[in-house]
Amino acid sequence: MLIDVKGANPTQKKYITSVVKFCAKKLMPRMYNLHIKVHLKSLQKDDVYGYCLADPDSEAERSDRPRVFEIEVHKHMRMRRLLETICHEMVHAKQYARGELYESSRVNKHRWHGKWLNKDPEYWDQPWEIEAHGREAGLFIRWAESEKLGKRKWTWDS
Repeated sequence: MLIDVKGANPTQKKYITSVVKFCAKKLMPRMYNLHIKVHLKSLQKDDVYGYCLADPDSEAERSDRPRVFEIEVHKHMRMRRLLETICHEMVHAKQYARGELYESSRVNKHRWHGKWLNKDPEYWDQPWEIEAHGREAGLFIRWAESEKLGKRKWTWDS
């Protein structure tokens, strides 16, 4: 697996690389040919914490099961929120890589577990967001425990 991190300081890069490896191992344990690109940048104008996109420059993006992903994360967040956001976006990478989620830019529709949605539900009702929000905190906590980082270091305010 390749992991590229841009726009991060050395401490952020260390933790981002570690959490991406952890999430990939937990979510996609048999996929070794992944390339995850994480870019910290200002997403304030978009009013989001992050995005996960199949890499548009990759041949794999044209398939139902891409292996190259670009994760963009808002750089002005506290460390815990930043890492939880990466966990959230890694769930989306898993959904794309396993063919659970597919977005067609041609017809502006989503396919979820093999079924095309006629109308996209509101953000909080989208099944792929329900899964990602449901898993982000657990992935983060399990990662922090596996790194033996201690509970005090990762309070909600850190």
